Amino acid sequence: MNKVFKYCFLDLIRSRWTLAYGLFFILSSGGLLYLSGDSSKVVVSLMNVIILLVPLISMIYGMMYMYQVRDYVEILLAQPISRKSIFGGYILGLSAALSICVVLGLLIPLLFFDPQQIFQAQWLMLIGISVILTIIFCILASFLVLKHENRLKGFGIGLFIWLFLAVIYDGLFLVILVAFEAYPVEQMALGLTLANPVDMGRVLLIFQLDYSALMGYTGAIFEKFFGTLQGTVIIGFAYLLWIGFPSWLLLRKAQLKDF
Repeated sequence: MNKVFKYCFLDLIRSRWTLAYGLFFILSSGGLLYLSGDSSKVVVSLMNVIILLVPLISMIYGMMYMYQVRDYVEILLAQPISRKSIFGGYILGLSAALSICVVLGLLIPLLFFDPQQIFQAQWLMLIGISVILTIIFCILASFLVLKHENRLKGFGIGLFIWLFLAVIYDGLFLVILVAFEAYPVEQMALGLTLANPVDMGRVLLIFQLDYSALMGYTGAIFEKFFGTLQGTVIIGFAYLLWIGFPSWLLLRKAQLKDF
């Protein structure tokens, strides 16, 4: 697995597209920090970019790369290497390369313009959410490539998954809350939030920025949940499920697939 990871990581980190991805975040965060003197406002702006862009790029770029190396993977499968090592190495390499681009893209301008903010909870949370979303959507992208040999179908399903989790889900969430406003929906709202990694990241960042008061009574319920040790453990477990279950599906599909 280590050799596959090293090959995949070095191949991606030298790619012009990967470098452009990191440069985009350097310019975005650097420009916002230069134009605004309030780091909290910068985090809000970057949150909106990251919540939408990181899952999309991780999904599309991950699928493009995995489809590109598909023939090479089939050659590796003919060698005395376990399928778990091959696909595990590729997932780790893909996730690590894209995560490093995002992390450096956020940290380099921060170190230059406002280095004392680097250990603030809001920036650490922003970086952590970026890495977690990158890993989740890279795993989903790899699974779709393995499941669908037709590239058009694979990309179509991948785009729909991103659109549903990042955009459509919020609309359905609001419709459900409005439809059942006469009933106690706090627990259901918490459950629906935990069912979507993008929404979890957005809510966690909102509470780090102390904007929960803008959410009214629902915000108070969320703050009571997310501010406790039990809530933190549940959120961590939910993210582990979002990483672990797709990984298990991917490795199981790799073991059973006839190449």
